[in-house]
Amino acid sequence: MDTFKRLLVCLAAMALTLGWLWLAHRPPPPVQDATLAQVQDEAARGGYRLLNTAELARLYQHPPAKLLLVDTRQDWEYRSGHIKGAVSFPLEPTWWSRWRAQRPLAALLGPDKNRLVVFY
Repeated sequence: MDTFKRLLVCLAAMALTLGWLWLAHRPPPPVQDATLAQVQDEAARGGYRLLNTAELARLYQHPPAKLLLVDTRQDWEYRSGHIKGAVSFPLEPTWWSRWRAQRPLAALLGPDKNRLVVFY
C-alpha cells in the first residue's frame, strides 16, 4: 500500500507541474482591435504620454540628454532593423513574461525618474 500512495503523490505532483506550465505559457486571449480612444484612455490611466511619429522624429533629431529608445519587438525583428541608438528589450504579451521582465526592465531604466523613455 505504501508504494501505491507514493505513486499517487508522484502523479499528483506531475499533474500540478504540467498544469502550472500550461497556465504560465498559454497564449494570451485574442485581443479585439483597440480603438484610438481605448489606447488613449489606457495611457492616461497608466500615466503615459502617447507620441505621434512627428513628435518622435523631432525628439530623435534633437534628443534630450536623457532620451532612451526601447525596442520591444522580438530579437529577430530588432536585428532586421531598428532606430539607431535604440536598445532591444523584447516584451512578450503574456502576464508571466511581463512579470519576469520587471527586474531586468528596472535595471535597464535605472534610478533616474526624470529620464524620457520611448517604447516602440
